[in-house]
Amino acid sequence: MTETLGQFEQIVMTAIVALNDNAYGVTIHAKVEDLARPRKVTRGAVYATLDRMEDKGLIASWMSEPTPERGGRSRRHYRLEKSGLQALKESARTARRLIDTIAENLGGLGWKAPR
Repeated sequence: MTETLGQFEQIVMTAIVALNDNAYGVTIHAKVEDLARPRKVTRGAVYATLDRMEDKGLIASWMSEPTPERGGRSRRHYRLEKSGLQALKESARTARRLIDTIAENLGGLGWKAPR
């Protein structure tokens, strides 16, 4: 059975997918803020969600090699696991069904599906 994702989890996972090899805490937070706008998002909320999703086995993390421009500090990078990708795909299919149904029923009232 596929894990059901909350909206914020969907946003965080989408940020990881969009960032690919550049998915680490600071960049994920920035992408999440962009995707969630106009809603403000704290770094703590992002990190708590990353920890929770890693505990569920939806994502994995690893430490990078230390980087000279950061004073020798490592970064924790993230990627989706197979179960996370499956859950995100199912969430996207559900969202598409919702948008299509809303458009069908409110389309005559001037509502257009967001793209």
